[in-house]
Amino acid sequence: MDSTKKTKLNLPVGMQSSLRIDPVPIHFTPPPKITSPSKTTYSDRFIPCRSSSRLQNFNLVEKPSPKKEGSNEAYLRLLRSEMFGTEVGTGSPCSPVSPSKIFRYKTEHPSPASPLAGLGSGQDFGSNGLGEVSTPTKAPRKIPKSPHKVLDAPSLQDDFYLNLVDWSSQNLLAVGLGTSVYLWSASTSKVTKLCDLGSRDGVCAVQWTREGSYLAIGTGRGEVQIWDSTKCKRIRNFSGHQTRAGVLAWSSCILSSGSRDKNILQHDIRVPTDFISTFAGHRSEVCGLKWSHDDRELASGGNDNQLLVWNQRSTQQPILRLTEHTAAVKAIAWSPHQHGLLASGGGTADRCIRFWNTANGKMLNSIDTGSQVCNLAWCKNANELVSTHGYSQNQIMVWKYPSMSKIATLTGHSYRVLYLAASPDGQTIVTGAGDETLRFWNIFPTAKTSTPVRDTGIFSMGRTHIR
Repeated sequence: MDSTKKTKLNLPVGMQSSLRIDPVPIHFTPPPKITSPSKTTYSDRFIPCRSSSRLQNFNLVEKPSPKKEGSNEAYLRLLRSEMFGTEVGTGSPCSPVSPSKIFRYKTEHPSPASPLAGLGSGQDFGSNGLGEVSTPTKAPRKIPKSPHKVLDAPSLQDDFYLNLVDWSSQNLLAVGLGTSVYLWSASTSKVTKLCDLGSRDGVCAVQWTREGSYLAIGTGRGEVQIWDSTKCKRIRNFSGHQTRAGVLAWSSCILSSGSRDKNILQHDIRVPTDFISTFAGHRSEVCGLKWSHDDRELASGGNDNQLLVWNQRSTQQPILRLTEHTAAVKAIAWSPHQHGLLASGGGTADRCIRFWNTANGKMLNSIDTGSQVCNLAWCKNANELVSTHGYSQNQIMVWKYPSMSKIATLTGHSYRVLYLAASPDGQTIVTGAGDETLRFWNIFPTAKTSTPVRDTGIFSMGRTHIR
């Protein structure tokens, strides 16, 4: 029975004496503790930011521990001064810790899904729980310094008083070369010869209607012709000028023509007469003409350094006579963004771009560009404008209005940049010069509203001929 009790096994009586089981000692050795060198050991001490604590709710601020000895009080003041920045001898022993001092929490970077994503670390928040987020500075738009395409334009004249390039709303570019007018399709790069005026005449100006179907041509003999571009057929011929008609401007149904004879004629294509009225105010050749976008006012510039503003009722005298320019005024452009805002540019002796409020005749601003201003054009997609220049730098400049900060300066022409036109989508311009080249530049931003725009087909590099 003793062996049964010892083994604590329930065995038959005959086997209890023959079976002996000795207990085997079992030793458990714990595995050695391996400390990872990359693992950081953190202490269990937590030090709160006392600026965000509400110690006063627990009567911890108002009831400091009593001082047993005077020397201990002086020591605590010195310690508080070193840790919390409090001057010795002032402040409460439990003064709150300034958040700009030690033991400050580090703001965690929020996850991308958080509405506060993008806030930097360490940002201070006001009592309302919202932080002031500074708007990042917008990087300036990058404008290519080289043209996307270059066309050879033989016989493109180097004459400041002519206007030989225009781009239609149907994406056709009209160019006057010598005695002929050529059409270049920006979509297909196809070149079509529209007309030839003959050896005794020459092309002095081209201007598309706003619909882009008809082209007006001013000639060296003072005639103004209207051509149907789809049929390559002349449909009207206006006379009235004594010498060359170097500048043209369309309103809805009125075609204005300026000439070396100092007069501006108004042609109405709906009536059989050559012209319906004459604006006579310049004392020298008329070289700039532009209708306002609402067709109410016509601005004219002349070699007499004057900028005149007309309306349909002022057949005898202009409603404004602006004489601040000191050289010929060819560059004229009405703003599409602000009613009554007119920009004008002066020639070599002036070099300035001036801005006018035609409602009261006041000059708003004047910028000295440093060289002859040949053309001006506003961007219809943004409040910017481009100017082309002659003597002495032959450059193209893009400006931000109204600050008139310079966005870009483009060079490439070796002669005066006398001709300028904008694409229908408002993003690309074409410039022409006496170096007999047409250069296409992508300088303006896209429209904010998505509108279908035809493919201009001008963005392949290379140099081709327009005729």
